[in-house]
Amino acid sequence: MKFAPLSTLAACGLLFTACSTVEKVAAPLTDAVKPGLPSPLMRKIGEYRSGAFDESATEIAAYDAISKQLYVTNGADHTIDVLDLSDPTHPTKIRSIDLSGLGKGANSVAVYQGLVAAAVENSDKQMPGLVAFFSPDGSTLGFAPVGALPDMLTFSPDGTKVVVANEGEPSGDYSVDPEGAISVIDISNGIAAATVRTADFSGFTRESLDPSVRVFGPNASVAQDMEPEYITVSADSKTAWVTLQENNAVAIVDLDQAKITAIAGLGFKNHAFAANSFDASNKDGGIVMQSWPVKGIYMPDAIASYTIAGKTYLFTANEGDSRDYDGFSEEERVGKLKLDPESFPAAESLQESKHLGRLKITTTLGDTDGDGDFDALYAYGARSFSVWSADGTLVYDSANLLETKLAEREAANFNSTNDENGSFDDRSDDKGPEPEGLVIGEVNGTPVLFLGLERVGGIMAFDISNPATPEFVDYINTRNFDGDPKADSAGDLAPEGLVFIPAAESPNGKNLLVVSYEVSGSVAVFQIGE
Repeated sequence: MKFAPLSTLAACGLLFTACSTVEKVAAPLTDAVKPGLPSPLMRKIGEYRSGAFDESATEIAAYDAISKQLYVTNGADHTIDVLDLSDPTHPTKIRSIDLSGLGKGANSVAVYQGLVAAAVENSDKQMPGLVAFFSPDGSTLGFAPVGALPDMLTFSPDGTKVVVANEGEPSGDYSVDPEGAISVIDISNGIAAATVRTADFSGFTRESLDPSVRVFGPNASVAQDMEPEYITVSADSKTAWVTLQENNAVAIVDLDQAKITAIAGLGFKNHAFAANSFDASNKDGGIVMQSWPVKGIYMPDAIASYTIAGKTYLFTANEGDSRDYDGFSEEERVGKLKLDPESFPAAESLQESKHLGRLKITTTLGDTDGDGDFDALYAYGARSFSVWSADGTLVYDSANLLETKLAEREAANFNSTNDENGSFDDRSDDKGPEPEGLVIGEVNGTPVLFLGLERVGGIMAFDISNPATPEFVDYINTRNFDGDPKADSAGDLAPEGLVFIPAAESPNGKNLLVVSYEVSGSVAVFQIGE
């Protein structure tokens, strides 16, 4: 690996704007295995393969401890596939729940004590969707109307509510842009008596938001521009935190009132600091970890909450995402921009393909004086996971640890893409390894965060006993880089959903991690801590 010290960049005139402010910067993670956690921590013991390549045939999974069944969304067939997990070494498909008559299929599925809930997208993506409820055998129990593009749903820990993130994406030509919202479905009196309330963003204005909250869709109101992505609910079932990925924010929701009480802007990550170095190019001839005058937009996908020493913390996978539609696109490469000569005196060198020229950034930020050139550069995602307080204040960020670890463990396949092999360094100019899914489980009394890397395909594990100083524990990748993805000989590709099954609920009495892989159409079962 190659690292450029800050002094080198300063001499080149590349730190003029990047170091002008410090936005919530944290130190890098430590790297030590805590006593009590075995190494290796994760061991694959079983798998299910649908045989469908790159068709979202196994995207999100949910486990029912009563029936020992796993429910998996299948976008290819518009079904929820039910797997028998009673023998976790041989997950077997036993039936499918057909959703073809309800809409485009399920974007998410959740289970609570035998009750199955699925978020079903309307055939017209910009129209309201629904939540369908099923018994374990697939019998329909009822429906609840929700907002446009219900993207994720979850039960509250007490089982009285289903919380739904209605993403509300615009149409391809951006002529229709529905409002994003969070639906709160009260099922405390049964499915037949379920009530639906909507927590919307109508009470917020651009002026009331933190400057790091992005509101940038053409002619969009705040309510239209907000796109709820992923949900976590507090242990007492009173509060939900919902990532607003494209907006770089987290919505805080009072579930009893079905009201959004705050929108927490997440700020920006300063890649000019050595701890936040990253590989910015797929044309630099290798693994080049370097500091750059770039700010990362956290833009988290998955989020989880966990209480440690009586305090609730939020954990996010900072994947990043852009809006790239026929009617509007914010994407551009640094090499095609006009850079401000005072902010970037070494622009010609900076814009070379081997440096920052290939990096994708947003055109919606950076022209701070409105003169048509860019005074700062903002890239998608933070190539990290972060720890936040319950109000959205940064407690810790994994800095450059993900790419640094991949450079150690996956040097020959660093920042590969997820649908073809032989793609070394292919994603460095985009969002790197793209941490997307995460889940937290307790292993031998220790809380462990499992993080899925969507592109290269691996799972990383971290001891989060002290949320201010998490510790790297383990990494596993069940991808076969010598195989053919289309022939289903490349192993597991693109981890999307992660489910932790504690030993007390597990079919074999051991802690399990179930990972659904979107591109390979497979589900892997890992035994944890044994």
